[in-house]
Amino acid sequence: MKAGKFPLLYPTASFAGLLFVLGAMWYAASSQNSPAVYLLLFALTAVFLVSIPHTLLNLADVTIAPESAKPAFAGQEVSLPVEIMNCSRATRRGIQLVVPGRGGKRKHVDCIPAGKAARVTLRFPAKQRGEHRIATLRLTSTYPLGFVRVLKKFGSSQTYLVYPKPSGDPRLPMHRARSPHSRPQTELAEGDDFAGVRAYVPGESQRHIDWRAVARGQPLMTKQFAAEAEGSVHLDFSALRFHGAEERLSQLALWVIEAERVRRPYSLRLPNTEIAPAVGEAHFHRCLRALSLFPGKEGA
Repeated sequence: MKAGKFPLLYPTASFAGLLFVLGAMWYAASSQNSPAVYLLLFALTAVFLVSIPHTLLNLADVTIAPESAKPAFAGQEVSLPVEIMNCSRATRRGIQLVVPGRGGKRKHVDCIPAGKAARVTLRFPAKQRGEHRIATLRLTSTYPLGFVRVLKKFGSSQTYLVYPKPSGDPRLPMHRARSPHSRPQTELAEGDDFAGVRAYVPGESQRHIDWRAVARGQPLMTKQFAAEAEGSVHLDFSALRFHGAEERLSQLALWVIEAERVRRPYSLRLPNTEIAPAVGEAHFHRCLRALSLFPGKEGA
């Protein structure tokens, strides 16, 4: 990833404390004419001045390589894996990585040996649906003394998707799209015979989570139930009676999750977009992507 032309250097809050101490020492040395205090004052000032180039060098030849961020639902967290690479011949210490303007916490790396890399995951809130771009990533460091901070900016073209927040009625609509030649087939529906478990999809109802498995230390799994069903569920934006587009998108997102949970084929119709009935992870994310990119309230 391409870095900015020059790293920036600016004082930290600790620098104000250092100035106060140096000022007090200078006053004491001048008023008492004490060589020992003068010597201590000059030594402390020299240590501070020597620490400045060490702080600047701590980010020299350090670069980053962000990976793809997985989509998240609005109200959840986006996870962005980033690899911090030390291409120098010296160990780098006390490095922090941050995404500016996203409200996430800094990720701290204590030590990166020469020629090695450290992998961290930045997490920040997904506030608004749509496709978002991460324009800048920043590396900072206050090593070794913490009186000044060096900042290194990296331009980025990384994007991530935020799906609409699922909300509304979890019951799937009764009307279904059917083919004239369709035959009854066994599908998964709520309230019938138990048919196993599958991985939990973020955003879906927690009523069907296998909590006993969670208590045993296993990952979140969702219970599935078998039933007889015909045709596929038809999800239509224009058929909803909500006034706002965001409410409709949230309801459709919840139905996509529920239809996928019970493994019932579902289609999606939006203005200028129609997705044929199917089921599976690829179809699931295709539908949610269409909802996320629906024109209107989107993030930049």
